[in-house]
Amino acid sequence: MSSQQDGTPAPRHRVVVIGSGFGGLFGTQALKRADVDITLVAKTTHHLFQPLLYQVATGILSEGEIAPSTREVLARQANARVVLGTVTKIDLEARTVTSRVLDRDTVTPYDSLIVAAGAGQSYFGNDQFATYAPGMKSIDDALELRGRIFGAFEYAELASTPKEIERLMTFVVVGAGPTGVEMAGQIAELSRRTLRHDFRRIDTASARIILLDAAPQVLPAFGDQLGTKAQKRLSEIGVEVQLGAMVTNVDATGIEVKDKDGTTRRIESVTKVWAAGVQASELGAQLAEQSGAALDRAGRVEVNDDLTLPGHPEVYVVGDMASLKGYPGVAQVAIQGARYAAESIKRRLAGRSPQGPFQYKDKGSMATISRFSAVASIGKLHFGGFVAWVLWLAVHLVYIIGFKHRLTTLLHWAVSFLGRGRSERTVTEQQVFARTAIEQLGDAYAPSLPRVPADKRPPVQSVAQARDEASRTL
Repeated sequence: MSSQQDGTPAPRHRVVVIGSGFGGLFGTQALKRADVDITLVAKTTHHLFQPLLYQVATGILSEGEIAPSTREVLARQANARVVLGTVTKIDLEARTVTSRVLDRDTVTPYDSLIVAAGAGQSYFGNDQFATYAPGMKSIDDALELRGRIFGAFEYAELASTPKEIERLMTFVVVGAGPTGVEMAGQIAELSRRTLRHDFRRIDTASARIILLDAAPQVLPAFGDQLGTKAQKRLSEIGVEVQLGAMVTNVDATGIEVKDKDGTTRRIESVTKVWAAGVQASELGAQLAEQSGAALDRAGRVEVNDDLTLPGHPEVYVVGDMASLKGYPGVAQVAIQGARYAAESIKRRLAGRSPQGPFQYKDKGSMATISRFSAVASIGKLHFGGFVAWVLWLAVHLVYIIGFKHRLTTLLHWAVSFLGRGRSERTVTEQQVFARTAIEQLGDAYAPSLPRVPADKRPPVQSVAQARDEASRTL
């Protein structure tokens, strides 16, 4: 560590990382041996392995297996601290990040900033659809959908008319990308294998699972060949694939669609899943306004070739928030971008020449359809069926954080794929209705935590200061 003229140690370079997803976590870990103080600010206390959210929603995995504690993951990284809070403001001129949890605001200064706040669900200007068709972007979403899916069968068992049973046992998934395909496939397996012998009045195998998309193809990013294979397999396991169908309205008991010939129709369904479209974090608009950077249609910031914000070489935007060369919003883009940003920071501090432009190395795309069946596209190679499923299994196990989570995940997969069981079928009324209840409360819902006057001092600004203050307090 360098010293100032008076002999006291110079403060270390401060790096603030926003977000605990793939970009935030891998960027923080890439700076493990750097002479910097890192503050990771995130609105959740966990790192979410988002590609497996649908398995939480359908009872295969628990939330803990795909969402390890961020603090636990970074516990041995001495130069990193974690701050809980939703980032409400980024001040590029003052170089500060303001975050809030309950009624407490925390201002964290930075010398370098990595913005990896990710993206949320997009309803294409129809946010009212979210009330009846939850997205698939968070643990809360997955648990709510688990309650809705399993709850639909429970209500169908109690229903008194065939029409009511049909409406409860019709499941509509909007979006034929990887998430929608995987979700529809798992609901089909749930109804036809897992629950088949669990009810007495209803036949769960008669459930209707519909996969809707306005696009003309399933899995368009995978190409025509794999898209056709996926559609064929979905049909074989009982999923109705309806393409060229645009959603025009969603309510509590159904969904209205407009077909490509212009005709409109209604599908009676209580349980709808929205897996179509993403919208970058609202922080992108703040960065664009202050820097003059442009935003694309999904709200992503158009960054320089080195992932920096125009006019601000100290700010890196990575993952789903960055728009560069048409790179897709997938985990590997976020991971590679975050590591690139971390290397750039280390090079700058060491006085070394900068890297060349960021280049994404495509490691392929995969999607499961049902047990023992998947599709995979790796470069010029295309796989389908069991081989693709084994590849999918291996890749996802590698990227799950921690040996403990890999082991329990593998055990739960064995229960679900080799047998008929689902390890996580517990649902509660709160899971299903908490989100809408909070929204209905509106501004009346403003939780706070009373504090003593002495607790109003400014927060510490570095890892070293945090440790020093803790030792003096204790």
